[in-house]
Amino acid sequence: MGTKSLCLLLASVLVAYYVYTPIPENIEERWKLMLINAGFRTVAHVAEFAEWLGLMHYMEVLMMITSIEYTAPISDENVTVTDTKFNNVPARLYIPRKQSSGLKRAVIYIHGGGWCVGGSAMEPYDLLSRWTANKLNAVVISVEYRLAPMYHFPVQFEDVYTIVKFFLQNSVLVQYGVDPNRICISGDSAGGNLAAAVAQQLLDDLEVKVKLKIQALLYPALQTLDLDLPSYKDNENKPILPKSLMVRFWSEYFTTDVSLQEAMASNSHVPAESSHLFRFVNWSSLLPEKFKKDHVYASPIYGSSRLGKKYPGFLDPRAAPLLVDDTKLLGLPVTYVLTCQHDVLRDDGIMYVSRLREVGIEVIHDHIEDAIHGALMFITSPTDLALGHRVANKYIEWLNINL
Repeated sequence: MGTKSLCLLLASVLVAYYVYTPIPENIEERWKLMLINAGFRTVAHVAEFAEWLGLMHYMEVLMMITSIEYTAPISDENVTVTDTKFNNVPARLYIPRKQSSGLKRAVIYIHGGGWCVGGSAMEPYDLLSRWTANKLNAVVISVEYRLAPMYHFPVQFEDVYTIVKFFLQNSVLVQYGVDPNRICISGDSAGGNLAAAVAQQLLDDLEVKVKLKIQALLYPALQTLDLDLPSYKDNENKPILPKSLMVRFWSEYFTTDVSLQEAMASNSHVPAESSHLFRFVNWSSLLPEKFKKDHVYASPIYGSSRLGKKYPGFLDPRAAPLLVDDTKLLGLPVTYVLTCQHDVLRDDGIMYVSRLREVGIEVIHDHIEDAIHGALMFITSPTDLALGHRVANKYIEWLNINL
């Protein structure tokens, strides 16, 4: 074998070794997902290196994906698309062109990205909003909230709440021809977190007279207390959202102080004086047996009071909607929760389903056995997956039936 052939063989082996990631057997298009995941890992490695050199913040590098996937607000034959502001908060607005005699439905959508990356103008979110507006003949408001690390909690929550509260005014609904009895709030991942928190907050806001009809939470992040749930253990190194990245997203949401990130990584960040909150996320009582597997619930490891006092946001229900008392769940609208088996956030959604059902809220739980986190992001070429289209269709079909 010649030197060139040997070098080519070694290079091929190294590339194959880098690309290869163990993918659960029940996931389709496994090799394509491996390639996609290799791309995500490469960006993560570049981010780590750039941050180590002091060139850029880790999340600034990840934002390059958001920038690459930016798509302009171009209208088409089905939907008029514009970038606008509601009460000074940016949003992308989708208005269907179909003529109808009655009022339209409306969906307020909140994008994911760990509160640090992502945007309503990313091609997958733009396409999902177009589909929603066209297929439901609904007005869609896709919120463009400010991101960490430049802005920390509660800015993201406040941006979303500002838009929702503004849009729910009768005068605004009349302007857009929206039926006040057919409004949904929806979001994926960190967006699902914000949607759930906003829906809870609206219940106590006496200024808001219009009620949400439904909420749709797609693989949402809902609690900050226990980052060692069975789903975190089972999916620690699964594609797209490994535990280390989710921990980093959580910590960056509140601060750039690495001490919080380190404490969260060891699951020892909650101070003892907040121990009473663990009853809201006790997976031993909130998870069905099939999700517990061979895991054994262990008592929490308490952390420094300093972190809780310095960064109280991670104990705030507006950041962690699972931390509210049962009485704060009463009155929530019909809820759709989509969870993915191979996702660190799986158990967050399942525990919320259990708690909502316990207080009598109507919940539809759609658990996808062969899905990974971020499935909805894979609906555009060249990273489209059959899984992404299937999940998007299930979500839009549910909205169409229930909104």
